[in-house]
Amino acid sequence: MPSRLWRTASRAFNLGAALTVLAVLASGATWFPRSIPDRAAFLVAGDQFDFSRWTLEALGLKFSQAALAPQDYLPSAARTQLAEEYIALEGEAEQLQEAVRKIFADPAVTDPLAASAAQRDNLSRVQARQTALRPHAEAILEEQVASLIAEEGFALGGQVLPPVSFHFSAIPLALILSPRQVIRQEASIQMNPDLPLEQQIALEQKVEPRLGLSALVVPLGGIGTYPTMIQETTSLNWIVETIAHEWTHNYLSFRPLGANYNLTPEARTMNETVASIVGREIGARVIARFYPDRVPPPPPAATPRSTPPAAPAFDFRAAMRETRVTVDSLLREGQVTQAESYMEERRRMFVEHGYTIRRLNQAYFAFYGAYADQPGERGEDPVGPAVEQLRALSPSLGGFLRWVAGMTSFAELREQLSREHASAPQPIAHYLHERPATSITIHRPAPSPRYTMD
Repeated sequence: MPSRLWRTASRAFNLGAALTVLAVLASGATWFPRSIPDRAAFLVAGDQFDFSRWTLEALGLKFSQAALAPQDYLPSAARTQLAEEYIALEGEAEQLQEAVRKIFADPAVTDPLAASAAQRDNLSRVQARQTALRPHAEAILEEQVASLIAEEGFALGGQVLPPVSFHFSAIPLALILSPRQVIRQEASIQMNPDLPLEQQIALEQKVEPRLGLSALVVPLGGIGTYPTMIQETTSLNWIVETIAHEWTHNYLSFRPLGANYNLTPEARTMNETVASIVGREIGARVIARFYPDRVPPPPPAATPRSTPPAAPAFDFRAAMRETRVTVDSLLREGQVTQAESYMEERRRMFVEHGYTIRRLNQAYFAFYGAYADQPGERGEDPVGPAVEQLRALSPSLGGFLRWVAGMTSFAELREQLSREHASAPQPIAHYLHERPATSITIHRPAPSPRYTMD
């Protein structure tokens, strides 16, 4: 009897499940991507980066580092020397890789494998040494950056919270989408880092007509996962700045400003500008304390008035700012086609001056304009300068970060600035330096040959 009851119940359950499925199908309630990010992700699904797998592997490496930590027994000078050696090895690896590429590209070389044997052997040796040093170099740089962050009051019991943790890694590319009628980031889809250029272009050409948007695949230099992802480069100055930049995103993610990152373009720009300011200042302090030989030289002295002025050099930032302001004006007037033609003319002008910009479109400005601690791509966007003003009014970097972390909108920032200027105005020009700008939705531009990163 129990067996018969069980069979009856089982059949009833199966019948009910089948009827449920049929009802769903009949109603047309199948999943279909409707939002812009979902539709874009659906179009490029096969090329998206697997963050889950990367994070699990990186966490495993970090646990191993914490368990062994032989760098803890090195004196300070030796720790700095180890980090310097790692950066030098990256330079050697890049030179050897370029030499191999040239051999394989040379039509006069009949047997490129044999011709490049010595270079490839040396590259294997260098990369093996890099692999051995990488966990120790990462741990040393983490601790050096954390020591400067701790001095700003972000440590509890000697531990910075959240802990500074990063991993050198190949960084995903990002597919940026913006409306054509206005510059605004609609989506940022992270793509596999080894996507060939021709496939990047094909993805842009695939997405743009189907979504009616401007698209651009851009390189990234860091992403605020945990541990954060940092690109390997020969610029130690850029590396420590980016470590601090991405730590700031992790810090903000637990606070109102970070929680509102994706709600409005203004909130995103606030987040990125705050992270750029913190990265800039902490990075400079790390270099000054641990790597004084890498401190950038002071700006040249003013030219005496009696000396004839030199021919003006091409000012990339001024030219890019002019471009952005003009594009914004054309788009406000509804002249989309004219704006796009103008951007292509300006792109060619930049290329003539040595700035190899592959595409200059709305998506380009939507991405780079968010890093608004420096003029240029931001145009007349007031958000970045307002964040800089708040930093100028703050007595310390730590105070500034804690202050802005509690904000949720640009309107709140403007109200705070109005109150502060009314009570204690002070000049801010010295904070607006003309120098390079340096979580899964948080990322930083890759180091670019357009700027000098050291």
